[in-house]
Amino acid sequence: MFVPNTVRAAVLAALSVQALAQEPTPPVPHAPEVPVVATTPLQPAATPTPAVAAPVAVPRPFADMVRGAAHLPGFLSLYQKEEKVWIELRPDQFDRPLFMSVNMPNGIGERGIYGSQMGLSQVVVFHRIGNLVQMIAKNVEFGAKGGTPQAMAVQQAYSDSLLAIAPVASGPNPQNKGILVEANILLLGDIPSMTTRLEAAFRMPYAMDARNSSFLTIRADEAMTGFQVNAHFFVPRIAAAPAVVAPNMAAAVPHAPSTLPDPRSMFLGFYYSFMPLPAQAMHSRRADDRIGHFVSTSQDYSDDVTPTTAVHLVERWRLEKQDPEAPLSEPRQPIVYWIDANVPEKYREAVRQGALAWNAAFERIGFKNAIVVKQQTEADRFDTMDARHASIRWFVGTDVSFAIGPSQVDPRSGEILDADIAISDIFARGARRLIGEDALQLLPQQSAAARCDYLQESAAEMGFAMDLLEARGELEMGSPEADAVAQAYVKSVVMHEVGHTLGLRHNFRSSTVYSLKELQDPEFTKKNGLAGSVMDYTPFNLSLKGEKQGEYVPSTLGPYDYWAIEYAYKPVDAAHEKEELAKIAGRSNEPQLAFGTDQDANGFNLDPDVNVFDLGSDPLAYFQRRLTISRELWDRIQNRTLKPGESYEVLRRSFDYGFQQFARTMPVVVKYVGGVTYLRDHAGTGRATFTPVPLPRQRAALQMVTDSLFKADSFKFSPAIISRLGVDHFSERPGRPDVSVGGRVLFLQSAVLDQLMSDGVAVRLLDSQEKLDNRKEALSLDELYLTLQNAVWSELKSGKDISGMRRNLQREHLKRVVAALLRVSAGTPADVRSLQRQNAVQLQRDLRVAMARPVSREAKAHLSESYETLGQALKASMLRAGA
Repeated sequence: MFVPNTVRAAVLAALSVQALAQEPTPPVPHAPEVPVVATTPLQPAATPTPAVAAPVAVPRPFADMVRGAAHLPGFLSLYQKEEKVWIELRPDQFDRPLFMSVNMPNGIGERGIYGSQMGLSQVVVFHRIGNLVQMIAKNVEFGAKGGTPQAMAVQQAYSDSLLAIAPVASGPNPQNKGILVEANILLLGDIPSMTTRLEAAFRMPYAMDARNSSFLTIRADEAMTGFQVNAHFFVPRIAAAPAVVAPNMAAAVPHAPSTLPDPRSMFLGFYYSFMPLPAQAMHSRRADDRIGHFVSTSQDYSDDVTPTTAVHLVERWRLEKQDPEAPLSEPRQPIVYWIDANVPEKYREAVRQGALAWNAAFERIGFKNAIVVKQQTEADRFDTMDARHASIRWFVGTDVSFAIGPSQVDPRSGEILDADIAISDIFARGARRLIGEDALQLLPQQSAAARCDYLQESAAEMGFAMDLLEARGELEMGSPEADAVAQAYVKSVVMHEVGHTLGLRHNFRSSTVYSLKELQDPEFTKKNGLAGSVMDYTPFNLSLKGEKQGEYVPSTLGPYDYWAIEYAYKPVDAAHEKEELAKIAGRSNEPQLAFGTDQDANGFNLDPDVNVFDLGSDPLAYFQRRLTISRELWDRIQNRTLKPGESYEVLRRSFDYGFQQFARTMPVVVKYVGGVTYLRDHAGTGRATFTPVPLPRQRAALQMVTDSLFKADSFKFSPAIISRLGVDHFSERPGRPDVSVGGRVLFLQSAVLDQLMSDGVAVRLLDSQEKLDNRKEALSLDELYLTLQNAVWSELKSGKDISGMRRNLQREHLKRVVAALLRVSAGTPADVRSLQRQNAVQLQRDLRVAMARPVSREAKAHLSESYETLGQALKASMLRAGA
């Protein structure tokens, strides 16, 4: 059966198998190498004809196919005629493992669909079956020594994946026996699985439209073949919003993109790179869990004697000395970062300095100029999104404020082959966007290992710092001083992200290695760093009013950074590698090399000394200072006189930044209650792996929480200032325009009550007694519950009236007490039930006494209702799940 070209092209979407979704990426305004145009004009509402590519029964002679076509010789040679592009595949290129990456130079600027983002990379092969060519992703995660029965068993156990298929388009080339396949069919499909990402972002079934997709540029040389695809995605219609949306279904309601002229249609850019894997795999280096490196993990079934099949290799660039005998030598091939042409000129020097800062660590292990930075110019016709150019790029969007430093590796050895750092345009503008009422509830408290949110969270930190310094009269936006802070900030972000692309993970314990006093000395931090590592999330280093001010942001590497680079990159004699690496890793108990990464920081039930955005050897003291500074900012806005014509939005922004600091700080302080310090030491250091937080520290944290959140006078604001907290009336932000102070406070209080009264904290407090010789050194569950109850219900003893904000807090506490009495899960410790029942009886007595005192009608009604609620709960039958 004859299949028309338009149908055959459309079929690719049906035949392409979706690969794993990855981060997207923005466009680059480079001159096209070989432009290729689409065959059909844009038709947003039209549905491409579904069909399946039929194999060509008798391929046309090679000479006929390439007659009049432009030839681009290269690793995969290309032929191009009008909108058609063919790939020439020689017999020796079939079933040969190749490196393929799909990056995203162009996006739509919202909901995670951004430009300048690195995407997926895979080892692929082209496999021929008759007159069909398959592009197959090889399963490289599982393996065994070649030629063994185990290798056969692994091959039988785990499957490869089909990415795309195309018919053979020509007979063999008489010169090299190569055949042609049409790249339009092979690559104009949804290989990156973008339809799934679009549906997740907008809850709309966008489809890939091969007919209206095209190649913008193609490139081929001996080292790489690249295709820049302009991919069209569409949805036939925008569904009408439902008349009524249940609160728990809001996330499933379709939300059309807001940045498009017509939300039914969008073009996204993908850059496909194909290049050979290194002929000789780099010598791999086993990872050590005491140091934070990204690792390539595979499962090796070669023997059944080792305790695990997992093999973890450090991800690192291939770095070899030109002169192996010289103590300091330039590398044979340096690590080259290209500053993309889209980076604003004013920040290029800061970007360059941020990348070159790492040369100091490489010099210590014998490499001179290990890192080289180049600026892309108009003469450089390549796109930095290809797989051969590590880059630092800028990107913009309506909801972006993050930087990311991903890399792509050779899975055989962990060798980093490419890296593209993307930095959003957020200094001043993005960081000073007004935080909406709902934003406080969405603040990311911690970061996942797979993604670096440094810039995203750092943007809010910077906005808070800028507003404070402006309120103090120490800095004015637009001034040379503010520009110097901006340059230093960009450099620090680049240092952090370049560290990721060198193979380093986050180190969130490193902020504890210096005292706050040391951090106030700029000469000290210029030499030693602001923390033990630039791979931490460091906040702006703000002193209290009247104290000496140090550097605001990190300006140099810390001692941990030198150590991590040494382990990954130090040239080591293969005969003594195991012993030398063990010696390097054995320094892990040195105080300045303290390490804790994402999984140690996430959640409220992990190590309280491993946190994002803290500073100093005493995190509790730092958090107390930060809350003090937040209150200073609030005090200053209440006394601030704006210039005539100045928008009240500036007051609203500062007000919200203060609450944001509380939202970030309180969950971390709570981690100390029942907290445990986790160390990664191996045998021989003399330190315990798990150590409960000392009792005085837990009590100090609990006191900080009650003083900051649960006292009757914890939050007081002048009505005059609350009534002037204006908004940007041109923005389309949802929600109420005025401010609900009570709502903000209740959100913070509820979140902390959830943590402190959770089963997880109760279990940790009870378990901590098992880790101490003297059980009296553990904080008791009874002390925790009584401290909270006395703080929340303090008016019952003081006799004071109970404000609306306080009544809201007491109701939240009462909900949790009643839940403990009535709805007991199988994981709830028995002591929780018994202690909460005992405390409820005491609370009911105190309520009865308080009801007889003269208070407002609202307070009296509240007390009466609380008394009745407790009485009914104490009399009710308990749902004892698992009892």
